[in-house]
Amino acid sequence: MTGNTIHQRSIFSPLTSHFSLRLLAWAVVAATLAGSLGCGDSSKTGGGEQALKVAVIPKGTIHEYWKSIHAGAVKAEREIKGIQIVWKGPVKEDDREQQINVVENFVTGGVDGIVLAPLDEVALVKPVRDAMRAGIAVLIMDSGLRAEAGRDYVSYVATDNEAGGKLAADRMIDVLGGAGKVLVLRYQVGSASTTQREDGFLAAIKAAPGITLVSSDQYGGPTSDTAYTQSENLLNRFAELDGVFCSCEPMAFGMLRALQSAGRTGKVKLVAFDPSEKLIQAMKDGQLHGIVLQDPLNMGYLAVKTMAAHLRGEKVPTRIDTGCTIAMPENMNEPRIKELLSPPIGRYLR
Repeated sequence: MTGNTIHQRSIFSPLTSHFSLRLLAWAVVAATLAGSLGCGDSSKTGGGEQALKVAVIPKGTIHEYWKSIHAGAVKAEREIKGIQIVWKGPVKEDDREQQINVVENFVTGGVDGIVLAPLDEVALVKPVRDAMRAGIAVLIMDSGLRAEAGRDYVSYVATDNEAGGKLAADRMIDVLGGAGKVLVLRYQVGSASTTQREDGFLAAIKAAPGITLVSSDQYGGPTSDTAYTQSENLLNRFAELDGVFCSCEPMAFGMLRALQSAGRTGKVKLVAFDPSEKLIQAMKDGQLHGIVLQDPLNMGYLAVKTMAAHLRGEKVPTRIDTGCTIAMPENMNEPRIKELLSPPIGRYLR
């Protein structure tokens, strides 16, 4: 009992009370310094200023292509001080309503900018214009929008998809020796990027006198499974066929599976757009004859970087072409082609 009484008195002694006040003062100073060093809210910059929040909205979140876009956005976030990205998009690449909801939710929730790969070049026009009217800058990437750059949105960062389609056609003409029957497996209505690829391919193929186009109006749908079903139907319909062009990775993988099931790989030349591990292996095995390569990691990087520049008052171009090239069995081991075939996603995504 005596020991407890002594302890209570020591707490409230004048000397200790003075010491406690000094500790409290130092604690307040330390907390203030910690806040100024950005040790609190992760959305603040190193100078204690609120970070600019940029929503990055892909067409989908499953395929490797979008993972590369995500990696590029993260690369930009790491390099540019005062930028925070928020990655969110629909799971499937045919869910227009979900993507519209994502855009609208970001407008309501409040972000500084939106980087969007529109699923539909028409359906997303109104949400984009609404965001701009609300004072939220929108940059379009990957796939176009039927609106005016510089007025309805800030900038467009993407591949020249029509040029990519022409590259695919040149490759097809080459592997067929300038003669043969060819079909195009389209992706889905409303997708501007793939439509431009298909149109570029068709324009070049129609100019080749020895090539006969047997089908160009069939759509594979949003997944490799829907593409597989459509590919089986097309292969049954066209017993005499020399070449197929697929305008995106899910279409190409669905067609590859159908060709494998029918025992027609190698006999029917396949040219694709965008790689995956299975497509790369198929090219090594002689079952696929060319893959048009974009640079999705750089696209995601430049899209976020351009948005950051705009938000800070800098003038940005209304169109940025991120380039494309083609991988073939003959060049697939070249360093730059290897990097485009297998972007270093793991360096940025955990």
